[in-house]
Amino acid sequence: MTPPMPPPVTPPPMTPPEPRTEASMDALRRAGDELADATVATLFERGEVGTFNTLMRYVSTAGAPLPDGLPDVAREYLHATSTPPSWVDWGEMEKARLFFIDNNVHISTALSFASMPACYLVPHVAKLLSATHGLSYPSKRMAETGQFTVYLMQPDAFEAGSRFIPAAQKVRLLHASIRHHLTRENRWDVAASGVPICQEDMIGGQMFFSMLVLDSLHRLGIHMTSEGADAYYYAWRVVGAMLGVDQEAVPKTLDEARGFLDLYMIRHMGPSPEGSHLTRQLIDLYEEIVPGTLFDPIVSALIRYLVGDTCADWLDVPRTRWDTLVKSVPHLLGVLESIEDSSPLGAWALDRLGHLTTVLELSSLTRGRVMHYAIPEHLRKDYGVSSAPARTRRWAPPAATVSP
Repeated sequence: MTPPMPPPVTPPPMTPPEPRTEASMDALRRAGDELADATVATLFERGEVGTFNTLMRYVSTAGAPLPDGLPDVAREYLHATSTPPSWVDWGEMEKARLFFIDNNVHISTALSFASMPACYLVPHVAKLLSATHGLSYPSKRMAETGQFTVYLMQPDAFEAGSRFIPAAQKVRLLHASIRHHLTRENRWDVAASGVPICQEDMIGGQMFFSMLVLDSLHRLGIHMTSEGADAYYYAWRVVGAMLGVDQEAVPKTLDEARGFLDLYMIRHMGPSPEGSHLTRQLIDLYEEIVPGTLFDPIVSALIRYLVGDTCADWLDVPRTRWDTLVKSVPHLLGVLESIEDSSPLGAWALDRLGHLTTVLELSSLTRGRVMHYAIPEHLRKDYGVSSAPARTRRWAPPAATVSP
């Protein structure tokens, strides 16, 4: 990707990370996003949320003039967050984009059937998601996630005219607005549960959309190089920085990411009514997208295969006759990869098929619309709140380990 700015500043050498402990994870639970939280608080205090949402519908591409009448605090926020971090390695981001192109269907599968259910495995996150109007319409949540990822992996993602940066700016404010709603009337037990959408949960989400996706590709039998896997994870570090995640606390390598993800899930994952309900909505949504009814059970079977039986049982994912058959997916994908490796024409055809599949899936979810992110003015009453790399040196996932 061509940088829209001078060459990035080389960051100082990284010091070895401190071991993850319960105390260090608890500290992350008490932190939100200072810049976005202050912006949202000011908009609500001045009664400017409605004006902001209306005008922000016209801000969809980077570098476009901001509309007249935009509140000053919002204008300052948009200016401060209009560029990616200075430390971005654009060569690494280009590797990530090529990795996405080479694996777009598999990544979409992992996001839909592993990353999203993993969010629902964290009871307090599932409860929080259920509190937003957006989850009454699960296709909206999935469409926003898919569209956001597609925007990120465009060659001009960080240049004038792209849609990624405005989407990231709006998502960051959306998270801040949820924190604002849940804490302003003391309806959220911060002492017991930490700040809503806290730094620990934001980093955990970043792990779900990066490390867990790579784990899922490995489980599906997709052959990846270490360079490709590292680049994909790096791209989500850049995303996290733009979404207000504290980069001092974010794992820098896949080995560190494994330690964080394991500890995070052991600390929090488990069954909940909200998690089961959201999973049922997800399954119903994709069964509607799959033509006919014969292949409907493959949705549940894929989720069960990717998250495992224990987690699938917690989410009340039904067992189906496809549960055994879906285990043959890695063998089928291996055949397709052999075709891709041996034939340039086959590689081109499969890449085009992957692109079309992703576009058609996203089109079904969005109904052909561009998704708009807005600051919700109230939540549900539940809370009482009104180049493709060569397939050699294949990547193997870091060993499961929990930091002391």
